[in-house]
Amino acid sequence: MDDQMAAHNNNSLDYFILLGFSQGQTIFLFLIAVTYVMILIGNFAVFSIILVDRSLQTPMYFFLSCLSLCDVCFSSVTLPAILVIAITGNRRISFHRCFTQLYFFVFFGGSEGLILAAMAYDRYVAICNPLRYHEVMSWKFCSGFVAGCLVCGLVNAIFHTLMTMKLTYCGDHHINHFFCDILPMLEAACSDIESSQVWLHVITIFIGMSPFLLVMNSYIRIISTILKIRSSDGRQKVFSTCSSHLMVVTVFYTTSIFTYNGPISGDSFIIVRVSSFLYSVSPPLVNPIIYTLRNKDVKTALKKALEMPNHSSF
Repeated sequence: MDDQMAAHNNNSLDYFILLGFSQGQTIFLFLIAVTYVMILIGNFAVFSIILVDRSLQTPMYFFLSCLSLCDVCFSSVTLPAILVIAITGNRRISFHRCFTQLYFFVFFGGSEGLILAAMAYDRYVAICNPLRYHEVMSWKFCSGFVAGCLVCGLVNAIFHTLMTMKLTYCGDHHINHFFCDILPMLEAACSDIESSQVWLHVITIFIGMSPFLLVMNSYIRIISTILKIRSSDGRQKVFSTCSSHLMVVTVFYTTSIFTYNGPISGDSFIIVRVSSFLYSVSPPLVNPIIYTLRNKDVKTALKKALEMPNHSSF
């Protein structure tokens, strides 16, 4: 009887109600709109510069271009939907649309973490084994590396989406968040979520911590190599090539760890909701800024691109 009622509740569920929009919608709407426009402009600018400038046709910038595209897709999964809800005031989201959003959010988020690990490996080979760099980081290897990141992200997203869809949702159908994410969905479920929590932490450790450990291992070896360089100018030049990436990694993994290893419910769940929102916004927003401001090659290419229309007018 209970199983039949659970099935009835789940099958009759047509929509969820997002509770992340309570007050201050005008200011929130403005900030989200400005942030999304900056994300699009920044990441498409970085991608376009890498695409047209031949001096940037290297494995390092190939990974950066993939990261920029991933950032655009990652932010586009949530921010336009948040804008629509803030403008219309309609906080309902259909059952299927909610899980579609969840799927792509997890897919692009997981893929980005893996691409960052690929970028760390690229810097490791370039600095610690420069003589074999072009042999190891061939275009075939780099393309396969990115494809592998996307496949892992795809499998991760399918698993989490199916796991969350199997839960029973009943009662008021409220989701205490701005969009459909894993922890808010678990909080909204009225069935037992203990096994889902266990799997969430296991997958988070595998998909999240494994790339993080790869990044840390790469940078430990990189720093060890840098310290062996006798010239201070040489050390500074080598470190400048990977400091931008280290900053990006710190922003991404800090927000993701807080997002998927926080409490499922209670007052402290507000922290999870905020960190989840920052996780979806911060990396796509700061990545092009960090790589543009701290990368001489990108700044030079950008300057050349901006000067071209002026030269063509004479």
